Amino acid sequence: MKKMRTLLLACPLLFALAACDKPAQPTLGSDNKDSLNDALDRRPHEKVRDAAEDIGDAGKRAGGDIKDAVKDATK
Repeated sequence: MKKMRTLLLACPLLFALAACDKPAQPTLGSDNKDSLNDALDRRPHEKVRDAAEDIGDAGKRAGGDIKDAVKDATK
């Protein structure tokens, strides 16, 4: 009977301790803050950054178009 009482006291204690062990919550790092500010259009020099991103996207599209044109020309 004494073992049973000890188990009845130990089990809830173990469950309570296990529930208290939570993993660390992610915090806003510099990359996340920049992404959040980008979504809300609150970054410093927002128009300049948006223009630079648009130029980069246009360059990627142009590279893909050139690649497709070369493929078509070599067929």
